Amino acid sequence: MPKEIMNQDEFIKISERASECRVVKLEKEGVAKVKARTSRYLYTIKIPLNELEEFLKKLKCQNIKFIE
Repeated sequence: MPKEIMNQDEFIKISERASECRVVKLEKEGVAKVKARTSRYLYTIKIPLNELEEFLKKLKCQNIKFIE
């Protein structure tokens, strides 16, 4: 079961140890889901589309993939 994180700073800290981050844009809802895969859990966070670019610059994930 994935764990949803509400705090952006906490998610950025988790992304440091993630092997992969995926970004899924949900245009109808006006948000993007960012998923961080660690060895134990899949963490997710919902980010408004207008804040997505700045949030992705802060991520420390090694591998970022965009899923359409």
